[in-house]
Amino acid sequence: AKLFMSIHDATVIMLNVPTIQGLGQFGGFDMYLQDRAGKGFAALSKAEHTLLAKASKNPMLFRVRENGLPPSPQLKLDVNRTKAASMGLSVSDVYNAIQLMLAPVYVNDFNSEGRVKRVIMQAAAPYRMGPKDLSHFWTPSSLAHSSSTGDNMIPLSNVVTTQWQSEPPTRTRYDGFSSVEIVGSAAPGYSSGQAMAAMQQIVNKDLPPGFGISWTGQSYQEVISGNKAPLLFGLSLIVAFLALAALYESWSIPISVLLIVPLGVLGAVLFSMMRGLTNDVYFKIGLITIIGLAAKNAILIIEYAVSEQKAGRSLRDAVVEAARLRFRPILMTSLAFILGVLPLAVSTGAGANARHAIGTGVIGGMVFATFLGVLLVPVFYVTVRRLLGDKLDSHAGDIAEHPFETEGDSASPLGGGQTPK
Repeated sequence: AKLFMSIHDATVIMLNVPTIQGLGQFGGFDMYLQDRAGKGFAALSKAEHTLLAKASKNPMLFRVRENGLPPSPQLKLDVNRTKAASMGLSVSDVYNAIQLMLAPVYVNDFNSEGRVKRVIMQAAAPYRMGPKDLSHFWTPSSLAHSSSTGDNMIPLSNVVTTQWQSEPPTRTRYDGFSSVEIVGSAAPGYSSGQAMAAMQQIVNKDLPPGFGISWTGQSYQEVISGNKAPLLFGLSLIVAFLALAALYESWSIPISVLLIVPLGVLGAVLFSMMRGLTNDVYFKIGLITIIGLAAKNAILIIEYAVSEQKAGRSLRDAVVEAARLRFRPILMTSLAFILGVLPLAVSTGAGANARHAIGTGVIGGMVFATFLGVLLVPVFYVTVRRLLGDKLDSHAGDIAEHPFETEGDSASPLGGGQTPK
Protein backbone atom coordinates (compact mmCIF):
# COMPACT_ATOMS: atom_id res chain seq x y z
CA ALA A 1 0.00 0.00 0.00
CA LYS A 2 2.85 2.40 0.80
CA LEU A 3 4.40 1.65 -2.58
CA PHE A 4 1.16 2.58 -4.34
CA MET A 5 0.85 5.82 -2.35
CA SER A 6 4.13 7.01 -3.86
CA ILE A 7 2.48 7.13 -7.31
CA HIS A 8 1.30 10.75 -7.78
CA ASP A 9 -0.17 10.47 -11.27
CA ALA A 10 -2.82 7.87 -10.41
CA THR A 11 -5.00 6.54 -7.63
CA VAL A 12 -4.27 2.86 -6.96
CA ILE A 13 -6.76 0.86 -4.89
CA MET A 14 -6.22 -2.70 -3.68
CA LEU A 15 -9.36 -4.84 -3.82
CA ASN A 16 -10.32 -8.20 -2.35
CA VAL A 17 -11.97 -10.85 -4.48
CA PRO A 18 -15.69 -11.44 -3.77
CA THR A 19 -16.50 -13.95 -1.05
CA ILE A 20 -18.77 -15.81 -3.49
CA GLN A 21 -17.23 -16.03 -6.94
CA GLY A 22 -19.53 -14.62 -9.61
CA LEU A 23 -21.39 -12.22 -7.32
CA GLY A 24 -19.70 -8.94 -8.15
CA GLN A 25 -16.20 -8.01 -9.27
CA PHE A 26 -14.61 -7.59 -5.83
CA GLY A 27 -15.32 -7.79 -2.10
CA GLY A 28 -17.28 -5.21 -0.11
CA PHE A 29 -20.69 -3.74 -0.84
CA ASP A 30 -22.07 -2.79 -4.26
CA MET A 31 -25.01 -0.45 -4.82
CA TYR A 32 -26.56 1.94 -7.33
CA LEU A 33 -27.54 5.49 -6.41
CA GLN A 34 -30.71 6.14 -8.40
CA ASP A 35 -32.42 9.30 -9.60
CA ARG A 36 -35.96 8.08 -9.01
CA ALA A 37 -37.57 11.49 -9.45
CA GLY A 38 -36.01 12.29 -12.83
CA LYS A 39 -34.12 15.38 -11.61
CA GLY A 40 -31.40 15.04 -14.24
CA PHE A 41 -27.75 14.18 -14.41
CA ALA A 42 -26.57 17.37 -12.68
CA ALA A 43 -28.68 16.65 -9.60
CA LEU A 44 -27.57 13.01 -9.60
CA SER A 45 -23.92 14.06 -9.78
CA LYS A 46 -24.41 16.49 -6.88
CA ALA A 47 -26.10 13.77 -4.81
CA GLU A 48 -23.23 11.42 -5.58
CA HIS A 49 -20.64 13.95 -4.37
CA THR A 50 -22.64 14.49 -1.17
CA LEU A 51 -22.87 10.76 -0.58
CA LEU A 52 -19.15 10.20 -1.10
CA ALA A 53 -18.24 13.15 1.13
CA LYS A 54 -20.41 11.89 3.99
CA ALA A 55 -19.15 8.34 3.55
CA SER A 56 -15.53 9.45 3.75
CA LYS A 57 -16.20 10.85 7.25
CA ASN A 58 -18.03 7.77 8.54
CA PRO A 59 -15.78 5.54 10.69
CA MET A 60 -17.66 2.37 9.61
CA LEU A 61 -16.92 2.89 5.90
CA PHE A 62 -13.70 2.49 3.92
CA ARG A 63 -12.80 3.38 0.34
CA VAL A 64 -16.30 4.36 -0.79
CA ARG A 65 -16.03 5.45 -4.41
CA GLU A 66 -17.77 5.49 -7.77
CA ASN A 67 -17.19 2.38 -9.84
CA GLY A 68 -16.52 4.13 -13.12
CA LEU A 69 -14.39 6.67 -14.90
CA PRO A 70 -14.66 10.32 -13.83
CA PRO A 71 -16.18 12.93 -16.17
CA SER A 72 -13.90 13.96 -19.02
CA PRO A 73 -13.99 16.68 -21.72
CA GLN A 74 -16.24 15.78 -24.62
CA LEU A 75 -17.15 17.60 -27.82
CA LYS A 76 -20.90 17.84 -28.33
CA LEU A 77 -22.11 18.20 -31.95
CA ASP A 78 -25.58 19.62 -32.64
CA VAL A 79 -27.14 19.49 -36.12
CA ASN A 80 -29.55 22.34 -36.89
CA ARG A 81 -32.22 20.38 -38.72
CA THR A 82 -34.27 23.45 -39.67
CA LYS A 83 -31.29 25.21 -41.19
CA ALA A 84 -30.20 22.05 -42.99
CA ALA A 85 -33.67 21.64 -44.52
CA SER A 86 -33.67 25.26 -45.70
CA MET A 87 -30.35 24.63 -47.48
CA GLY A 88 -31.63 21.46 -49.09
CA LEU A 89 -29.41 19.17 -47.05
CA SER A 90 -30.40 15.66 -46.02
CA VAL A 91 -29.93 15.06 -42.30
CA SER A 92 -28.78 11.49 -42.97
CA ASP A 93 -26.12 12.86 -45.40
CA VAL A 94 -24.91 15.23 -42.68
CA TYR A 95 -24.66 12.39 -40.15
CA ASN A 96 -22.84 10.16 -42.65
CA ALA A 97 -20.34 12.91 -43.42
CA ILE A 98 -19.63 13.43 -39.71
CA GLN A 99 -19.22 9.69 -39.26
CA LEU A 100 -16.81 9.41 -42.20
CA MET A 101 -14.83 12.31 -40.79
CA LEU A 102 -14.47 11.13 -37.18
CA ALA A 103 -14.98 7.36 -36.96
CA PRO A 104 -13.37 4.51 -38.91
CA VAL A 105 -16.04 3.21 -41.29
CA TYR A 106 -15.86 -0.26 -42.82
CA VAL A 107 -16.44 -0.23 -46.60
CA ASN A 108 -15.70 -3.73 -47.93
CA ASP A 109 -12.95 -6.34 -48.37
CA PHE A 110 -10.44 -6.89 -51.18
CA ASN A 111 -7.89 -9.57 -52.05
CA SER A 112 -4.23 -8.65 -52.03
CA GLU A 113 -1.32 -11.08 -52.33
CA GLY A 114 -3.52 -13.99 -51.33
CA ARG A 115 -4.92 -12.29 -48.25
CA VAL A 116 -8.31 -10.68 -47.59
CA LYS A 117 -7.93 -7.13 -46.35
CA ARG A 118 -10.51 -4.67 -45.08
CA VAL A 119 -11.17 -1.20 -46.50
CA ILE A 120 -11.55 1.38 -43.71
CA MET A 121 -12.44 5.01 -44.47
CA GLN A 122 -11.64 7.94 -42.18
CA ALA A 123 -10.51 11.53 -42.58
CA ALA A 124 -6.78 12.11 -42.37
CA ALA A 125 -5.56 13.02 -38.90
CA PRO A 126 -4.61 16.67 -39.66
CA TYR A 127 -8.19 17.31 -40.86
CA ARG A 128 -10.04 16.01 -37.76
CA MET A 129 -8.14 17.64 -34.90
CA GLY A 130 -10.69 20.26 -33.82
CA PRO A 131 -14.15 21.84 -34.37
CA LYS A 132 -12.79 24.18 -37.05
CA ASP A 133 -12.10 21.18 -39.27
CA LEU A 134 -15.84 20.82 -39.92
CA SER A 135 -15.43 23.51 -42.56
CA HIS A 136 -13.21 21.15 -44.59
CA PHE A 137 -16.02 18.66 -45.22
CA TRP A 138 -18.91 19.28 -47.56
CA THR A 139 -22.21 17.59 -48.26
CA PRO A 140 -24.40 18.00 -51.37
CA SER A 141 -27.52 20.13 -51.38
CA SER A 142 -30.68 19.32 -53.32
CA LEU A 143 -30.84 22.95 -54.49
CA ALA A 144 -29.30 23.79 -57.86
CA HIS A 145 -27.06 26.57 -56.60
CA SER A 146 -25.85 27.97 -53.27
CA SER A 147 -25.27 31.67 -52.74
CA SER A 148 -22.20 31.05 -50.58
CA THR A 149 -20.23 28.68 -52.83
CA GLY A 150 -21.68 28.96 -56.29
CA ASP A 151 -22.44 25.22 -56.46
CA ASN A 152 -24.54 22.66 -54.61
CA MET A 153 -21.98 21.68 -51.91
CA ILE A 154 -22.45 23.00 -48.34
CA PRO A 155 -19.75 22.80 -45.60
CA LEU A 156 -20.73 20.98 -42.43
CA SER A 157 -19.80 23.98 -40.30
CA ASN A 158 -22.89 25.80 -41.69
CA VAL A 159 -25.35 23.42 -39.99
CA VAL A 160 -23.29 21.80 -37.21
CA THR A 161 -22.44 23.65 -33.99
CA THR A 162 -19.91 22.41 -31.43
CA GLN A 163 -19.61 22.79 -27.66
CA TRP A 164 -17.04 21.42 -25.20
CA GLN A 165 -18.48 19.98 -21.99
CA SER A 166 -17.51 17.63 -19.16
CA GLU A 167 -19.45 14.36 -19.18
CA PRO A 168 -18.89 10.81 -17.89
CA PRO A 169 -17.81 8.33 -20.55
CA THR A 170 -20.96 6.25 -19.95
CA ARG A 171 -24.31 6.76 -18.27
CA THR A 172 -25.90 3.85 -16.45
CA ARG A 173 -29.55 2.97 -15.94
CA TYR A 174 -30.52 0.49 -13.24
CA ASP A 175 -34.12 -0.64 -12.76
CA GLY A 176 -35.05 1.98 -15.36
CA PHE A 177 -33.56 4.93 -13.43
CA SER A 178 -30.46 7.00 -14.17
CA SER A 179 -27.91 5.60 -11.75
CA VAL A 180 -24.34 5.76 -10.51
CA GLU A 181 -22.65 2.63 -9.18
CA ILE A 182 -21.11 3.11 -5.74
CA VAL A 183 -18.80 0.52 -4.18
CA GLY A 184 -16.86 0.32 -0.94
CA SER A 185 -16.16 -1.87 2.06
CA ALA A 186 -16.50 -1.92 5.81
CA ALA A 187 -13.75 -0.39 7.93
CA PRO A 188 -11.68 -2.77 10.08
CA GLY A 189 -13.72 -3.88 13.08
CA TYR A 190 -17.11 -3.47 11.37
CA SER A 191 -19.25 -5.93 9.43
CA SER A 192 -20.64 -5.57 5.94
CA GLY A 193 -24.13 -5.29 7.40
CA GLN A 194 -23.11 -2.28 9.49
CA ALA A 195 -21.48 -0.66 6.45
CA MET A 196 -24.61 -1.17 4.35
CA ALA A 197 -26.80 0.25 7.14
CA ALA A 198 -24.50 3.30 7.33
CA MET A 199 -24.85 3.91 3.58
CA GLN A 200 -28.62 3.60 3.80
CA GLN A 201 -28.68 6.08 6.68
CA ILE A 202 -26.64 8.64 4.70
CA VAL A 203 -29.01 8.36 1.74
CA ASN A 204 -32.09 8.77 3.96
CA LYS A 205 -30.69 11.61 6.04
CA ASP A 206 -28.35 13.67 3.85
CA LEU A 207 -29.66 13.34 0.28
CA PRO A 208 -32.66 15.30 -1.03
CA PRO A 209 -35.95 13.49 -1.71
CA GLY A 210 -36.14 11.60 -4.96
CA PHE A 211 -32.88 9.67 -4.61
CA GLY A 212 -32.66 6.07 -3.48
CA ILE A 213 -30.35 3.08 -3.61
CA SER A 214 -30.61 -0.48 -4.86
CA TRP A 215 -28.19 -3.17 -3.75
CA THR A 216 -26.71 -5.49 -6.32
CA GLY A 217 -24.38 -8.48 -6.52
CA GLN A 218 -23.31 -10.00 -3.23
CA SER A 219 -24.87 -7.13 -1.23
CA TYR A 220 -28.29 -7.89 -2.72
CA GLN A 221 -27.98 -11.55 -1.72
CA GLU A 222 -26.93 -10.48 1.78
CA VAL A 223 -30.03 -8.31 2.17
CA ILE A 224 -32.29 -11.14 1.02
CA SER A 225 -30.62 -13.64 3.37
CA GLY A 226 -30.76 -11.21 6.31
CA ASN A 227 -34.50 -10.73 5.88
CA LYS A 228 -35.00 -14.50 6.09
CA ALA A 229 -33.07 -14.93 9.36
CA PRO A 230 -36.11 -14.51 11.70
CA LEU A 231 -38.03 -17.06 9.61
CA LEU A 232 -35.17 -19.56 9.91
CA PHE A 233 -34.95 -19.09 13.68
CA GLY A 234 -38.69 -19.59 14.01
CA LEU A 235 -38.55 -22.69 11.83
CA SER A 236 -35.73 -24.12 13.97
CA LEU A 237 -37.83 -23.68 17.12
CA ILE A 238 -40.87 -25.27 15.49
CA VAL A 239 -38.85 -28.28 14.32
CA ALA A 240 -37.34 -28.73 17.79
CA PHE A 241 -40.80 -28.43 19.38
CA LEU A 242 -42.36 -31.00 17.04
CA ALA A 243 -39.46 -33.42 17.54
CA LEU A 244 -39.83 -33.21 21.33
CA ALA A 245 -43.61 -33.52 21.11
CA ALA A 246 -43.28 -36.68 19.03
CA LEU A 247 -40.63 -38.10 21.36
CA TYR A 248 -42.51 -37.52 24.62
CA GLU A 249 -46.04 -37.70 23.17
CA SER A 250 -46.79 -34.56 25.13
CA TRP A 251 -47.37 -30.87 24.43
CA SER A 252 -46.40 -29.52 27.87
CA ILE A 253 -42.95 -31.12 28.09
CA PRO A 254 -41.61 -29.48 24.85
CA ILE A 255 -42.86 -26.11 26.06
CA SER A 256 -41.05 -26.55 29.37
CA VAL A 257 -37.87 -27.57 27.58
CA LEU A 258 -37.83 -24.73 25.03
CA LEU A 259 -38.37 -22.03 27.67
CA ILE A 260 -34.64 -22.31 28.37
CA VAL A 261 -33.73 -21.21 24.83
CA PRO A 262 -34.10 -17.44 25.56
CA LEU A 263 -31.54 -17.83 28.38
CA GLY A 264 -29.03 -19.33 25.96
CA VAL A 265 -29.67 -16.66 23.35
CA LEU A 266 -29.23 -13.93 26.00
CA GLY A 267 -25.87 -15.37 27.03
CA ALA A 268 -24.67 -15.59 23.41
CA VAL A 269 -25.65 -11.98 22.74
CA LEU A 270 -24.02 -10.62 25.93
CA PHE A 271 -20.74 -12.47 25.41
CA SER A 272 -20.55 -11.35 21.76
CA MET A 273 -21.24 -7.74 22.74
CA MET A 274 -18.53 -7.84 25.41
CA ARG A 275 -16.01 -8.92 22.76
CA GLY A 276 -17.26 -6.37 20.25
CA LEU A 277 -18.37 -9.00 17.74
CA THR A 278 -21.02 -8.31 15.13
CA ASN A 279 -24.30 -9.99 14.27
CA ASP A 280 -22.97 -11.84 11.23
CA VAL A 281 -23.83 -15.17 9.67
CA TYR A 282 -21.41 -17.05 11.93
CA PHE A 283 -23.07 -15.64 15.04
CA LYS A 284 -26.43 -16.81 13.68
CA ILE A 285 -25.02 -20.31 13.22
CA GLY A 286 -24.04 -20.23 16.88
CA LEU A 287 -27.59 -19.25 17.86
CA ILE A 288 -29.00 -22.24 15.99
CA THR A 289 -26.53 -24.44 17.87
CA ILE A 290 -27.62 -22.94 21.19
CA ILE A 291 -31.22 -24.03 20.59
CA GLY A 292 -30.20 -27.69 20.64
CA LEU A 293 -27.60 -27.44 23.41
CA ALA A 294 -29.81 -25.49 25.81
CA ALA A 295 -32.73 -27.84 25.19
CA LYS A 296 -30.44 -30.79 25.98
CA ASN A 297 -29.78 -29.46 29.50
CA ALA A 298 -33.47 -28.90 30.13
CA ILE A 299 -34.34 -32.40 28.93
CA LEU A 300 -31.99 -33.96 31.52
CA ILE A 301 -34.01 -32.40 34.36
CA ILE A 302 -37.54 -32.52 32.98
CA GLU A 303 -37.28 -36.10 31.76
CA TYR A 304 -36.32 -37.33 35.22
CA ALA A 305 -39.02 -35.20 36.89
CA VAL A 306 -41.70 -36.75 34.67
CA SER A 307 -40.36 -40.21 35.46
CA GLU A 308 -40.50 -39.51 39.20
CA GLN A 309 -44.09 -38.28 38.90
CA LYS A 310 -45.04 -41.47 37.12
CA ALA A 311 -43.43 -43.42 39.95
CA GLY A 312 -45.86 -41.81 42.40
CA ARG A 313 -44.03 -38.78 43.74
CA SER A 314 -45.61 -35.33 43.95
CA LEU A 315 -44.77 -32.53 41.51
CA ARG A 316 -42.73 -30.68 44.13
CA ASP A 317 -40.70 -33.69 45.19
CA ALA A 318 -40.16 -34.90 41.63
CA VAL A 319 -38.76 -31.55 40.46
CA VAL A 320 -36.49 -31.09 43.49
CA GLU A 321 -35.11 -34.60 43.18
CA ALA A 322 -34.57 -34.22 39.42
CA ALA A 323 -32.67 -30.96 39.87
CA ARG A 324 -30.48 -32.48 42.57
CA LEU A 325 -29.62 -35.68 40.73
CA ARG A 326 -29.09 -34.09 37.32
CA PHE A 327 -26.94 -31.18 38.52
CA ARG A 328 -23.62 -33.02 38.17
CA PRO A 329 -24.31 -34.57 34.72
CA ILE A 330 -25.45 -31.19 33.36
CA LEU A 331 -22.41 -29.43 34.80
CA MET A 332 -19.94 -32.02 33.49
CA THR A 333 -21.32 -32.21 29.95
CA SER A 334 -21.68 -28.43 29.67
CA LEU A 335 -18.17 -27.72 30.90
CA ALA A 336 -16.80 -30.34 28.53
CA PHE A 337 -18.53 -28.69 25.61
CA ILE A 338 -17.47 -25.18 26.68
CA LEU A 339 -13.83 -26.25 26.96
CA GLY A 340 -14.16 -28.00 23.62
CA VAL A 341 -15.15 -24.83 21.75
CA LEU A 342 -12.81 -22.55 23.73
CA PRO A 343 -10.08 -22.86 21.04
CA LEU A 344 -12.53 -21.36 18.55
CA ALA A 345 -13.04 -18.29 20.73
CA VAL A 346 -9.30 -17.63 21.19
CA SER A 347 -7.98 -18.77 17.80
CA THR A 348 -5.78 -16.65 15.53
CA GLY A 349 -4.84 -16.67 11.88
CA ALA A 350 -6.85 -16.79 8.68
CA GLY A 351 -10.60 -17.01 9.28
CA ALA A 352 -10.23 -16.25 13.01
CA ASN A 353 -13.13 -13.81 13.02
CA ALA A 354 -15.55 -16.52 11.88
CA ARG A 355 -14.30 -18.88 14.59
CA HIS A 356 -14.52 -16.13 17.22
CA ALA A 357 -18.17 -15.46 16.36
CA ILE A 358 -19.20 -19.13 16.60
CA GLY A 359 -17.08 -19.97 19.67
CA THR A 360 -17.96 -16.89 21.69
CA GLY A 361 -21.68 -17.18 20.99
CA VAL A 362 -21.82 -20.87 21.87
CA ILE A 363 -19.78 -20.40 25.07
CA GLY A 364 -21.96 -17.52 26.25
CA GLY A 365 -25.14 -19.44 25.50
CA MET A 366 -23.93 -22.56 27.29
CA VAL A 367 -22.80 -20.62 30.38
CA PHE A 368 -26.23 -19.03 30.78
CA ALA A 369 -28.12 -22.20 29.86
CA THR A 370 -26.07 -24.21 32.38
CA PHE A 371 -25.93 -22.06 35.49
CA LEU A 372 -29.25 -20.26 35.10
CA GLY A 373 -30.93 -23.27 33.52
CA VAL A 374 -30.31 -25.48 36.56
CA LEU A 375 -32.18 -22.92 38.66
CA LEU A 376 -34.97 -21.95 36.26
CA VAL A 377 -35.80 -25.15 34.34
CA PRO A 378 -37.58 -26.67 37.38
CA VAL A 379 -39.53 -23.43 37.71
CA PHE A 380 -40.51 -23.57 34.04
CA TYR A 381 -41.71 -27.17 34.35
CA VAL A 382 -43.71 -26.53 37.51
CA THR A 383 -45.29 -23.42 35.98
CA VAL A 384 -46.39 -25.26 32.84
CA ARG A 385 -47.78 -28.23 34.82
CA ARG A 386 -49.65 -25.92 37.18
CA LEU A 387 -51.20 -24.13 34.20
CA LEU A 388 -52.43 -27.51 32.98
CA GLY A 389 -54.08 -28.26 36.33
CA ASP A 390 -51.52 -30.24 38.32
CA LYS A 391 -51.25 -29.49 42.01
CA LEU A 392 -47.86 -28.94 43.55
CA ASP A 393 -48.25 -31.64 46.22
CA SER A 394 -50.51 -34.04 44.29
CA HIS A 395 -49.31 -37.58 43.71
CA ALA A 396 -49.56 -39.53 40.52
CA GLY A 397 -52.92 -40.98 41.41
CA ASP A 398 -54.40 -37.50 41.91
CA ILE A 399 -53.12 -35.93 38.67
CA ALA A 400 -55.99 -35.07 36.35
CA GLU A 401 -55.97 -35.97 32.69
CA HIS A 402 -55.47 -32.97 30.43
CA PRO A 403 -57.14 -32.67 27.05
CA PHE A 404 -54.05 -31.02 25.52
CA GLU A 405 -51.63 -33.80 26.47
CA THR A 406 -51.25 -37.49 25.79
CA GLU A 407 -48.73 -39.71 27.49
CA GLY A 408 -47.05 -42.90 26.24
CA ASP A 409 -46.33 -45.93 28.32
CA SER A 410 -47.34 -45.35 31.93
CA ALA A 411 -43.98 -46.63 33.11
CA SER A 412 -41.98 -43.99 31.24
CA PRO A 413 -42.46 -40.44 29.94
CA LEU A 414 -40.74 -41.46 26.72
CA GLY A 415 -43.44 -43.94 25.70
CA GLY A 416 -42.78 -47.35 24.24
CA GLY A 417 -41.47 -48.74 27.51
CA GLN A 418 -38.27 -46.66 27.44
CA THR A 419 -36.63 -45.82 30.73
CA PRO A 420 -34.92 -42.44 31.16
CA LYS A 421 -31.27 -42.52 32.02
